[in-house]
Amino acid sequence: MKCKVISLDNKAAGEIELDEAIFGVPVRRDLLSRMVNYQLAKRRQGTHKTKTVGEISGTGAKPFRQKGTGRARRGTNRAAQMRGGQTTFGPTPRSHDIEMPKKVRRLALKSALSAKQADGKLMVLDEAKSGEPKTNAIAVKLGKLGLTSALIVDGGEIDRNFMLATRNIPGIDLLPQMGANVFDILRRDTLVLTREAVEQLQERLR
Repeated sequence: MKCKVISLDNKAAGEIELDEAIFGVPVRRDLLSRMVNYQLAKRRQGTHKTKTVGEISGTGAKPFRQKGTGRARRGTNRAAQMRGGQTTFGPTPRSHDIEMPKKVRRLALKSALSAKQADGKLMVLDEAKSGEPKTNAIAVKLGKLGLTSALIVDGGEIDRNFMLATRNIPGIDLLPQMGANVFDILRRDTLVLTREAVEQLQERLR
C-alpha cells in the first residue's frame, strides 16, 4: 500500500510503499491486550517483602506461662496478632514475568502497526532532525502537523538535537526503531514513523 511522506514543515516529500504483511494484517485485540499485560508485568520489580516470624528481632522467650492466667496461650511476642509481629502469608520477592512466545510478540507488534494504519493514525515523516535543540521551534512544527499525543519512531539512531527539543513537550514520545513496542504505540493517539524507521521495521518484521 502507498503512504504519503511529509516533512516536519508539513510539505509533501513523496510516497513510500508499506508492506501489507506488516501494516495490513487483521487487528487482533486479544493479542494487543496480552502484549500490554506482558510488558507491564515485566516492568514490575517484584521486590515487595514482609517479615516472617523468624525475621523479626525480639526475644524467643514465652511471654507468660501456658496455664492458670486466664489468658489465651501464646508462645511468642512476634506472633501475627501482636503489634510489631509477623505478617501471615505476606508477599515475598518474585518475578511477575508472563510467558509469551516470540512469534506472538511479533504478531502483536504487527497488529498494533496495522491498527494505527487502519484508523488513519499513522504518519510518515521524511526525517526527524533539528538544526538546534530548541523546544519551541519543534513544538510549533508539531502543532502545525496536529500532533498533541504522538509516538515518534526514528531509525537506528535518534538525532540528538531533535531528542533534546522534544523531551520537554507533553504528550510526545521519541524512540529508536528497535525500541518500538505495543504499549507505547497504543498509549499515544498518533504513530509517527520516519522513512528510515519504516524501512528498518519492515526489514525486522518481514
